[in-house]
Order: sequence, then C-alpha cells, then structure tokens
Amino acid sequence: MKSLSWKKWITVLAAISTVLFLVMCGGNQSQNGGVAGGEDLQSIAEARGLTPADLVAAAKTYMPTGKHDDYFMFASGGHSGQVLVIGMPSMRLLKVIGVFTPEPWQGWGYSNETREIMQGGNVDGKALHWGDTHHPALSETDGDYDGQFCFINDKANARIAVIDLRDFETKQIVKNPLSLSDHGGSMVTPNTEYIIEGGQYAMPWSGKYASLKDYKEKYRGMVTFWKFDRKKGRIDESKSFALELPPYWQDLADAGKLVSDGWVFLNSFNTEMSTGGVEEGNPPFEAGASQRDMDYLHVINLKKAVKVFEAGKVSKINGFNVISLKTSVAEGLLHFVPEPKSPHGVDVTPDGNFLVISGKLDPHVTIFNFNKIKSAIENKTFSGKDDYGVPILDYDTVLETQIEVGLGPLHTQFDQNGFAYTSLFLESAVARWTLGGDFTKKHGKEGWTLIDKISVHYNVGHIAVAEGDNVNPDGKYLVSLNKWAVDRFGNVGPLLPQNFQLIDISNPDGNMQLLYDMPIGIGEPHYAQIIKADKIKSWEVYPEIGWNPGTQSKDPNGIRPGEEKVVRRGNKVEIWMSAVRSHYNPERVEVRKGDHVIWHITNVERAKDATHGFALPGFDFNLSLEPGETQTIEFVADREGVYPFYCTEFCSALHLEMAGYFLIKP
Repeated sequence: MKSLSWKKWITVLAAISTVLFLVMCGGNQSQNGGVAGGEDLQSIAEARGLTPADLVAAAKTYMPTGKHDDYFMFASGGHSGQVLVIGMPSMRLLKVIGVFTPEPWQGWGYSNETREIMQGGNVDGKALHWGDTHHPALSETDGDYDGQFCFINDKANARIAVIDLRDFETKQIVKNPLSLSDHGGSMVTPNTEYIIEGGQYAMPWSGKYASLKDYKEKYRGMVTFWKFDRKKGRIDESKSFALELPPYWQDLADAGKLVSDGWVFLNSFNTEMSTGGVEEGNPPFEAGASQRDMDYLHVINLKKAVKVFEAGKVSKINGFNVISLKTSVAEGLLHFVPEPKSPHGVDVTPDGNFLVISGKLDPHVTIFNFNKIKSAIENKTFSGKDDYGVPILDYDTVLETQIEVGLGPLHTQFDQNGFAYTSLFLESAVARWTLGGDFTKKHGKEGWTLIDKISVHYNVGHIAVAEGDNVNPDGKYLVSLNKWAVDRFGNVGPLLPQNFQLIDISNPDGNMQLLYDMPIGIGEPHYAQIIKADKIKSWEVYPEIGWNPGTQSKDPNGIRPGEEKVVRRGNKVEIWMSAVRSHYNPERVEVRKGDHVIWHITNVERAKDATHGFALPGFDFNLSLEPGETQTIEFVADREGVYPFYCTEFCSALHLEMAGYFLIKP
C-alpha cells in the first residue's frame, strides 16, 4: 500500500470505489468534477498530509447529514456523575443523561419530580452533588441486550440508578445502606432479574467506626443483588439482598450466561488485608496489597443464594437483607478460585463456559473452565480454606489455559468470529486472541492463540466491542477507552481530555484499523456498552399531554390549553401554566413576599423536538419541558422584586418573546 505513489493510489481508489470518493465529497461535486469549491480529493489529501489509510478511515466514520448511526454507545460520564450517549461509527456525542448530578440543560435536579428521584440517593438525609459513574449495564433478555433500560453505579457513594430508554431519563436512584463505595456494579443477570453491585474498599457495615487494628474482625466486603421489577421499571428493595464477604477489596463482577446462568463471578484484590499507613512507616497500599502471588476469584451460586434468601436465612443490617458469611459457607453459596494477583477484570465468554481473568501485574490472561469449576465444587476438590472458612478450589483443576498477551492486561470483550480482545494498560495496546473450545471448531482457528495487537493512545482501561459482552456479539467495532491523551489533541491546559478511539475489527482475516479519536472533556469515563441502534425504541414525544416522566404516567397537575389558572389558599399560591410556541399562559404571576409558591408547567406541544425551557432567575430554576411533559417547582418567595422568566430553548422565530414577569410584592 505504501509503495504506490499518490497519483497511482488515487487512480486505484477511484476505480475500485467511486462510492468512497462521493462520500468524501459529501455528494456535492462541482462542474469541474471536483468537490464544492473546486478542490478534488487528491489536492485535499496532499494539502492536509492524509494517507490512503486516513481516507478509508474517514469514509468509514463519516455520517452524512440526515443519516443515523448504526450503534449507540452508553458510556459512563466519570466524575460528572452522568451517562454519555455516543453514536457509532460517527463518534458524535448525542446526549448527556443526567443521573447523580444536577444537569441544568435538561432541568435534571431542578423540578420537584427530578429532585425527588435524586433524593433517593441521599446519605443519611444529606444531598450529594456529584457521583463517580463507572459501569453502565444495558438490560438483557435471554442474555442479549433488549434496549429497554440502562443501569449505572456510583462508585463514590455506592448508589445504583435506573434509566428508562423510552425517554433516556433516570427514574430511580437507590443508596446501598451497607457501604460507602462500590466498583463491581452495575452488571445484570441474563434476564435482568438482578442488578449486581460489588463493593470495593472493605469497611465496617454502614460506615460505623472501627479501628484498623480490628480490620480482620470488624471490616467486611459485600456484593448486593438488587431485584429489578421490569413491569414497574424499578428496583424492589424489599426483595433485594446482599452477601457478606471477607474484607478483601472486591472488584469487577460478571454474571454467568447459558451454561453458567445462575452464577456470578467477582474479582478481588488485597487478600493480604493490608491497611496501609505510610505515615507510620508501613508499606503503602500499592505494595502491601500486592505481596501475594494470588488473590481470590469469588464464585457465587446466585440461584442457591436466592433460595436461601427466600427461606428467610438472612439478618437485617441497617434495615437491609444480608446473608451472613457463615451462612454462605454453610449453604455452599461462596467458593474461591486463586487468580493472578491484582486482577481487574473477569469476563464470561459468550457461551458462558469460560471465565477470562486479567491480573494487572501478570502478562497473561488466565482462562478458567466453568464446567470444571462446577465439578470441583460438586466433588469438593479444594486446596484449603481462607481465614473465614471459604473453600478454595484447586487452581490446576479448574484452569483451562493461560495466554501471554502483553503488559498490564485489564479487560476482555468478544466478537462473533471467535476472537477475544484484551486491553493492555502498560503497553497501550489492545491484543486480539482466539478462543478455544467450540469457537475453534466453528471458525477453524487454532484456539487460545495471540493473533495480533493494535497500539492505542494511551493507557487504555476498559474496551467495548459492539454487543461484546452478551451472548450474541456483533463485533464490527471496538472502542478503546484511554485514560491519557498526551499529544492527540490541541493543548487546552494541564488538564487534558481523555480519548475514546474507534477501531474497526470487522475483518477476521485482516488487521485491526484505528479509525477515529474522540476527545472526552468529562473525566473520568470508565466503561461503555454498545448496542445496535434499532434495538432502542424511544419515544419522539411523550404519550399524552401532561406526562410525568418520573412516574411514566399522566400527572394530575398536567393541563391542556384553556385549563391554566392561579389559585391562592392563604399564603400558598399554586400556578398551572402552559407552554407553547411562543408564549406561556399566564404570562404574569404576582405573589406576596413570604408566599409558598407551587408552579406546574406543561408543554402542550405535540410536535417532535418542540422542547421549551423555563428559567426563573434568582431562584435557581431551569427546566426542560419536552412535548407533553409536566414539571413542578416549589419555593418560598422570600424577597420582593421583579423576576423576568423566559424560555431557554430556542423554539421559534419569536423565541425571545416567550417570556413573562414574576412579581413579588412587599
């Protein structure tokens, strides 16, 4: 490819791919045969220093105006506390979903309805104003994404949120009452019966004080199974429960599928139970928690745990159902498998038969065979027990194989062609290797073999393959979620964006191709899942006028045109207002200082994309009212004055005239 001259390359390109040329020209050719403006593809490429590979990459990602992406990527928004929705292959940011943090453009956290949802995640009555979103999980049916819901955890505060994909809005936030942090969430079981939330840093239950000298006795880990009611679209806390775990630092989780359905696998590290203390001359955590050669993979029989829970063999801790560690051991719910130290990923293959483990300090991926694990449990093939009596399965008995893939392996995803892909943090690369077992027979490849690598930029954490962690991977694209950008983008100061890199993995017999760099100016995005766009069946407008998105039902305060009114009851003033292009009704609202104001606003539009805003300066309100939506704000008119309110969405030619006056008399 590189040996051809530019002119020869353009000739070949034109001959074999007129479509490519037209795509690059945007379909708009001038009379002289070049693109609009008199330039042709060759002169543009030469002027910008583009290679033929660059042109191919551009053609693969370019999305002409009016065309839609084939995939949606749901990515965590990191410290923003939100979820990002990105179109693929264009890598266009389509939406930021407000979750754990107020988001003014959407009015998220400013209306009564959205504040009530956010308050579900309060800690001891205290409101939180940020979250650290880590692992989005799309709902599944029979182990395949169904496009109905998305779940996301908040590592910083041990919370789980439910997002309804009919309108891409958060409907519920629950706070784990046992812990202050989580990491191994949120993952779902194959039919979304449960949302899995693994802890991270061991601590006394509910954060109560205990000296680190009593770490082994009073500190504990946890994994929580939140029961999801699909009909209601809500987590049912009364039917949810947790397993008490030893005070190791639990990490990522994955649910079994097909042959391993009903089981859950959870990594851990710091089985040394190091408590740090560099200020006292102790080894720092990174050294103290990395001394042993092996940590423990937690193997949990969820089906059996559900039966134990339903039989009432639980205790209440801070009002929450907990199966004790002693009960888990007695009932055979929990077993350990030694795994290479400091693991960060456990990923179940699409057939459910193999578990891929990556230890950050081991250049191999380690593959365990689920059927061997199950047999070892049934036959009690143990190599011992840990300090808490949990049986440890014999490592060699359950091991399938190891593959040396490179430095700093973290996470693995899969495609439909029998390949697995593993991120290499230290090497800044993604490795591609072949699966064994039935995959080898199906695709005629040598199993468990490293095939190739592609460099990424830089320090990749998670990767996401299109539908690459369910039973039916699509596998056309891979996105590398890189922690560092270094020199990829223009300098915007010391705090640099992170870098999502789109990679074409569609050719099973060819090389992977890096297509696109997408800067993410929200830190630190962590994980993503990619779903086929046609699986999402979202609404264009709300089902009827006066819709409450929080309850997904008609709001009793929703009104139709002609029903607007202002009612005073003592010092309480209640307003029912409509919004339509290009005015509010009423346009003037007058109250007295000290009045308690309740203000309902309904967007009575039925046209797609006819969104209206409502900003009330001085009182910290901005709402986004999509067609048919009703929202409520409530406050005390505590200072006299004149406050113009206005529409914050440019909705019509007379948008600036869509305004009114809120007057507070002395």
